[in-house]
Amino acid sequence: MIFIDLTSFRCPVPLVKVKLALKSVSAGDSLHILLSDPGSRRDVPAFFKKQGHTIVILQDDASQLGLLITKVDLSQG
Repeated sequence: MIFIDLTSFRCPVPLVKVKLALKSVSAGDSLHILLSDPGSRRDVPAFFKKQGHTIVILQDDASQLGLLITKVDLSQG
């Protein structure tokens, strides 16, 4: 699992960084990410749900959103 703290970045930087990180891991591997920017808190989970990756919300409070994104093999299907 890779941990990425993106709380110091504003949209769209977190989405770009998470996309790049997801490319570097294999199907079944996970990214644990932290977000604080309101736009990123909305856009990042929406993007990965749309792509079909598994998302688990680990933390969702006023200061940050913690997500566990598990990469799925999108070539199958």
